[in-house]
Amino acid sequence: MQFHMIANGPKPVAPFSHAVETDGFVFVTGQMPDTPDAPGVLPEGIEAQTRNVMENLRTVLAGLGLGLEHVVMARVYLTRFQEDYAAMNETYRSFFPADRLPARTCVGVTGLAYDALIEIDLVVRRPD
Repeated sequence: MQFHMIANGPKPVAPFSHAVETDGFVFVTGQMPDTPDAPGVLPEGIEAQTRNVMENLRTVLAGLGLGLEHVVMARVYLTRFQEDYAAMNETYRSFFPADRLPARTCVGVTGLAYDALIEIDLVVRRPD
């Protein structure tokens, strides 16, 4: 098992690794909508926050020699589920080809770190 911290990755908000790898699978910790350059500072609105989360996930994956094309499962957490679900879906969808959407679960939650509107974690499979 390997525990990964990505040098130019997002600043952790708690004690965790950016990703843990075992048996060809990579489990990527949920990412927040801040940026490595401005930890704790969040943009306004679900579209901007979703873009930042996806870019943070892309940064972690790139640090492991992987990309969004290797994602097999995503879990999305929304604090304003009814209000933000449709707009989040449109932004999220733009990061994947229409015929390569990962499996996904999306749930409403009562709160996230930094009072974020969204967090997304991933399960990724390293190609053989």
